Amino acid sequence: MDSTAQRAPRPTGRTVAYDPSSAAPPLHVRAAAVLEAGWTGTSTVPSRGLYPHQWSWDSAFIAIGLRHVSPLRAQTELETLLAAQWADGRIPHIVFNPSVPLDAYFPSPDFWRSSTAGRAAGAPRTVQTSGIVQPPVHALAAWLVHLADPGLSRARGFFARVYPRLAAWHRYLLHRRDLGGGGLVSVVHPWEQGMDNSPCWDRPLSRVTPAPARSFRRADLAHGSPEDRPTDLDYGRYVRLAADYRDRGYQDGPGDFAVEDPAFNALLITSEYALARIARELGAAASARQDRAERLTTALVERLWEPSAGMFLCRDVRAGELIPERGVSGLVPLLLPSLPCDLAATLVRTLCGPHFGLGGTTRLVPSYDLLGEAFDPHRYWRGPAWFNTSWLLERGLRLHGERGRADALRKGILHTAGASDFAEYVDPYTAQACGATGFGWTAALTLDLLHDRPAGDRNGVTAIKGGDRG
Repeated sequence: MDSTAQRAPRPTGRTVAYDPSSAAPPLHVRAAAVLEAGWTGTSTVPSRGLYPHQWSWDSAFIAIGLRHVSPLRAQTELETLLAAQWADGRIPHIVFNPSVPLDAYFPSPDFWRSSTAGRAAGAPRTVQTSGIVQPPVHALAAWLVHLADPGLSRARGFFARVYPRLAAWHRYLLHRRDLGGGGLVSVVHPWEQGMDNSPCWDRPLSRVTPAPARSFRRADLAHGSPEDRPTDLDYGRYVRLAADYRDRGYQDGPGDFAVEDPAFNALLITSEYALARIARELGAAASARQDRAERLTTALVERLWEPSAGMFLCRDVRAGELIPERGVSGLVPLLLPSLPCDLAATLVRTLCGPHFGLGGTTRLVPSYDLLGEAFDPHRYWRGPAWFNTSWLLERGLRLHGERGRADALRKGILHTAGASDFAEYVDPYTAQACGATGFGWTAALTLDLLHDRPAGDRNGVTAIKGGDRG
């Protein structure tokens, strides 16, 4: 890992977007410096060494933090990402920077071949991207960015530019990715869900013949400990799935891997509520989007809720069954305002019980069941705690009236972010830093939690659901 990825000092020789006063909290200053160090002029890289391009859901989370530093830059972050949208509506999970050498990251542009393999799906010709997607956090991010400076947003026509693209993105997911026929969106690759090597994927991935190890080179191992990263076997399966999808011209259908994931769908529902608010801001009808969000919530409960687990589980679409693994993804629907109260209460008990230990054995939310056979406190999404999922659950706890638990989680996130030098993820027991440090969304979400929100709506979720506040 290069020194920029490990630690992000304030850069010199150019304008700093945020120049705090001497009274500003040191954590705020440090977090802003991380985002400044990752700024390319049009977007923010998650990590200069490990992730040197623009990532889809990273940029959404980064924009949420950037709005407290520079609302203009936060708007630009999202606009840059949306400019790489495909004609079929998908937002690719990576937008490649042509100035970065091909061997700096794998899979690189010459693997995805978006402009040729993706031509039928409407891949852009002027920028290289991947062909898969990531969780739809973008409309939520756009709404929160707008709230940071509504005057600037209106003066720039921010919503008028991004709303059609966000609406097309949701149409793509709802119309092209309902592979199970039950109304929910399926992911066709573990990288799409964002929690790459979760044990929740082990069962469906076991059907995939891995690509030969000699057919790819793992650039990630040059920047992190192999014990913290996915195994070569898992990586071979990821490469095989991506190559097969590419070779089908990125056409969607039930392949070897198709999973209905609770977090992916919960974020789509949350963003549907946000799109309703954006539509209302533009003077358009919003009721259909709110109705859709509530229908999707009903489908989520019907298809993915498992009472015996006390949480939502992933559904293997090809096998037609729930996957019996408890991952943090199954807690994220706590974000939903229309979630039945008894289910929300059960999720809180599961979150704070022995499987996730929040408030007891852990300060942040582990990515996987502490009691699960596959639990590993250091290996990527197989146990470590991540800051974006803890941030989402802080919002969910606060939305459902769990203010004390939300405050404690917020305090834990802020302490751990500062102590770990804004680590990519941490050991859920010891908070030891893993992966990259100076990580983009960790710094951004630290800024968001440090910012004083309106007392009546500290997390912004209530405003997204409906009504006139926000």
